Amino acid sequence: MESRFIFPRKFASLCLSALIVWSFSIFASAAFGMTTVTHLEAKDTRNGLIKDILTLAISKSDEAANISMNTIDEALTEARMMEYVKAGNLSVMWSGTQLRYEEEMLPIRVPILKGMLGHRIFIIREGDQAKFNNVNTLADLKRIPLGQGRFWGDTLVLKDAQMNVVDPVKYESLFHMLEGERFDFFPRALHEPWNEVQRWEDLNLAIENNILLVYPFALYFFVAPDNQYLANVIEQGFRRAIADGSYNKLFYSNEVIKDALERSNLKARKVFRLPNPHMHPDTPVDEKELWLELTEL
Repeated sequence: MESRFIFPRKFASLCLSALIVWSFSIFASAAFGMTTVTHLEAKDTRNGLIKDILTLAISKSDEAANISMNTIDEALTEARMMEYVKAGNLSVMWSGTQLRYEEEMLPIRVPILKGMLGHRIFIIREGDQAKFNNVNTLADLKRIPLGQGRFWGDTLVLKDAQMNVVDPVKYESLFHMLEGERFDFFPRALHEPWNEVQRWEDLNLAIENNILLVYPFALYFFVAPDNQYLANVIEQGFRRAIADGSYNKLFYSNEVIKDALERSNLKARKVFRLPNPHMHPDTPVDEKELWLELTEL
C-alpha cells in the first residue's frame, strides 16, 4: 500500500532550504577542486582487488589530495551500472570490455587484471577429464559444447571462432546446466573457478587439468562520456603505478591471484589461442607491460 505524508508548510520550507544548501555545497566542492569518486561496494575477493587497484591508481595521480572515495551498496546488472554511470550515480564501474561499452562510456584503456579475463581454464563435470585428455587441436576443442553467458563481452569471441556455445542468460544457470549435461565445459578466467567449484560443491564439478584457452580480452574502468577529468586521473595514476612497480606488487601479492597462478599450473597446459575481432582499435595490445605474459610465470 502506498503511504502519503502531508508536511506542514514550515517543515517543507526548511526542507527546501536544506536542499538548496546541500546543492550549493556540491557546486562549491566542485569549484574548489574537490571530487568524490563513487563506485559499487566490493563484495568478493576479486572486486576487492579491483577496488584496491582503483584506490592505488588515484593515490598515484596528481589529483590524489582532491579526491575522496565513496561506495554504494546495491546489486546491479552491468546494464544498470552503465545507466548509473551515465546518470552520475556512479563515478566509475569496471567490466569486461566490448565495443558498445567503449562507444557509450569513456574507457580507461589499461587492463585492470593484465588481461587475465582472456586466459581461460575450464570447469567440467567430475569424471570427465578423459574427454579433454584427447583434445590435441583447436578443432578437437570446437567439437565439445561449452557454456557462456549470453550477454558477456567475450561470448562473441567464442561464437566468432566457431566454438560450440550454449548461452543461457543467467550466470547461476550455467553451473546447473553443466551438471545436467547441456554442455561439457564452462571456460573461466584464471582467478575464478576455484571458488566457484567450492561454492557449487553439491553439483560434482571439477577443474580441467590440461588446457588453457587464450584470447585478448580486457577488464577496464569506465566513466561517464563527459568525465574526461576522472578518466585522466585514473589513467595517469594507473600508468604511474605500473611504471614504479607498485601495481605489480599489489597484483602478484594478492591471495586470489597467487592461488590462481599456483593452482593453474599454466606452463604444463596446452595453449589454444583465439583472435578477438571485437576489441577496439585503440586497445593497447602492443604495450606488453600491461598484459599477462605466460613466459614470465
